[in-house]
Amino acid sequence: MCYSAEVWANYHKYVRAYGADIDINAFVELYLRRAADPKIKIPKGVDQGFLQPESAGEAEIQALIQAFNGTVVRNSEQELFKQAKRLADAERVLAGFKPTKKAANDQRVAGNKIKQLKRWISDGVRMTSDPARDDRIFPDWYAPVLIVEDGRPIVRPMRYHCRPAGMDPSIDRTKSGQVSGTYNARLDNLTRFWRHLFGHTHGLMVARVFYENVDDGAGGSQELQFTPSTGENLLIACLVSHWTDPTGNLPDLWSYAAVTDDPEPEVAAAGHDRTIVNLKPENVDAWLTPEGRSTEELFALLDDKQHPYYEHRKAA
Repeated sequence: MCYSAEVWANYHKYVRAYGADIDINAFVELYLRRAADPKIKIPKGVDQGFLQPESAGEAEIQALIQAFNGTVVRNSEQELFKQAKRLADAERVLAGFKPTKKAANDQRVAGNKIKQLKRWISDGVRMTSDPARDDRIFPDWYAPVLIVEDGRPIVRPMRYHCRPAGMDPSIDRTKSGQVSGTYNARLDNLTRFWRHLFGHTHGLMVARVFYENVDDGAGGSQELQFTPSTGENLLIACLVSHWTDPTGNLPDLWSYAAVTDDPEPEVAAAGHDRTIVNLKPENVDAWLTPEGRSTEELFALLDDKQHPYYEHRKAA
């Protein structure tokens, strides 16, 4: 399953490549929601698309980004002070005659948190781009997705973790509270679980790299990074949903899932059992306009996919 990818986070890339319009209202609404709920995850690469606003909506987004980053930096600096004290106290105990397990644990936890907090502070003030960090998404993160609406290509921010329209929000989580698997849509399940989206609401996510967790052969797991050997972009076929709450108590949700198929041979050899469907460029328009096309025609588009050799290495 494609659990993470380095995507086109800056919407301008879709505008240039596909002549797409931007749903600026959807972006404004997303950033307003994040201002009220910091748990909403938006990659820094999406923020960077609004560094030089060209409209009132983009200027509003830029102001929201600056306010959000300022809050993150202030809160992180305060927490950094607390964790630095915790670390110093733990190290004093460990350097004494009676080191304790609590001190060892405090040293480990505080050290990890300090590294994380420093990254957050750095990201909050950094203006330069680091695609490997800034453009990477995970389930529940938001990213631009290309769709065709009323005959026009449009870019809209959507959550990478699909909640099909009409389903209860509980589908987002397993019984144990973990993220459910609906960020990927298996090709062999498109006419069953995904039948209300397949053939109706399709999207495209462009990525450079995808990541998978595989067995490390020692009872654990390791994260592998897969990159086309030619350096070409991945044109990932997606299913899109516009979920609305029948009670009116929850906000609308645009979300999507990446379509996956049996693994390419080199991906299987690396230890993973699925690979995202990488559309051919000449098939993108047809995929994005599914209405009126037969199931056979749509499956033919997915079968006629690109097969670059996916080089892999252990993720940094």
